[in-house]
Amino acid sequence: MDISIYFEALTPPSNFAPNTLGSITAFYDEEGFPTLEDAQIAIIGINEERGAINNKGCANSPDDVRREFYNLFYHNSSIRIVDLGNIKAGATIKDTYYAVSEVIQELLKKNIFVISLGGSQDLTYANYQAYEKLEQTVNLCIIDNQFDIGSAESNITAKAFLNKIILHQPNYLFNMSLIGYQTYFVSPIDRKLMDDLFFDIYRLGELQADLTKVEPIVRNADMISVDVSAIRYADFTANKNATPNGFYAEQICQVLRYAGMSDKLSSIGLYEFNSTLENNISAQLMGQMVWCIIEGFSNRKRDFPIGTKENYTKYRIHIENTEHELVFYKSDKSDRWWMEIPYPPHERVKFERHHLVPCNYQDYLDASQQHIPDLWWKTYQKLQ
Repeated sequence: MDISIYFEALTPPSNFAPNTLGSITAFYDEEGFPTLEDAQIAIIGINEERGAINNKGCANSPDDVRREFYNLFYHNSSIRIVDLGNIKAGATIKDTYYAVSEVIQELLKKNIFVISLGGSQDLTYANYQAYEKLEQTVNLCIIDNQFDIGSAESNITAKAFLNKIILHQPNYLFNMSLIGYQTYFVSPIDRKLMDDLFFDIYRLGELQADLTKVEPIVRNADMISVDVSAIRYADFTANKNATPNGFYAEQICQVLRYAGMSDKLSSIGLYEFNSTLENNISAQLMGQMVWCIIEGFSNRKRDFPIGTKENYTKYRIHIENTEHELVFYKSDKSDRWWMEIPYPPHERVKFERHHLVPCNYQDYLDASQQHIPDLWWKTYQKLQ
């Protein structure tokens, strides 16, 4: 499929300094569409904001991110990056969703990691549709200060798109993690819905107390959607929905570096940056966020424990007065942890990708004290 039909070419500077990311990136420019052969990372902009709520102006922001990002220096010359330009907004918003899903689907087929620069966060739905077309069960991670669920009857917007993913049939959503929410922005009804579905939700305060808790969460995701509203206003002003509290600049960069390091993650979208409100600091932070994703990607360990487990230390813990034995694996290469979740034999093909769940050392310590980790229980419930 020729995905170039969906894109507008860029006019990048021709004088990037040596060793900057711009100097090693292949652009869709006047010379033509870049070859995807051997590409590892594809960056796409999406000029769409019709689903935005109180944040008009975010559609034209991808080029402002590029301005800052491509002047940053790289430290791994083996990474091959292509920038495919900006996906043109369709005649209707559904046309844009279709274009985005087709593009990401084709890139995923080629095993290319996709970084999307929005645009409004409802584009997460289009990204998710790419996995549906591949008939792949998905672990979705949302980084946001609230739950953008909406009602079953509402149109898709940046504040009401998760319901369309949760209720879509056929449904390929296996798990959803919501990171950095602030309780006063969340309805008790929506909170209960997340608990009833055994989804994983993490308050901002909980994660700020120990940011390392984020690492196994994002390591379990196939796709991540980032609403910059999750960043506090003092560190990110270019968003009309910004609020006083949120992740600090250095924290969101660390979270995205963790994300980039995940062997499982295949696409990530950054949304709601509004360059019409720019004082340039927000654009710089966006550029550094993308840099951190790529820095993480360049440090992937390729140690997801599939096939032979000879490079892992295996731990077995029997939980007294139950039929459960908890099995943990620790990578000798990265010191990262996974726990094994049993699933019905007849569901092996469907759930095999979710059989091993990323966790941390604390989960192992809890199990050693005869406390079954919440993550184990939630995953076990979904597999049965």
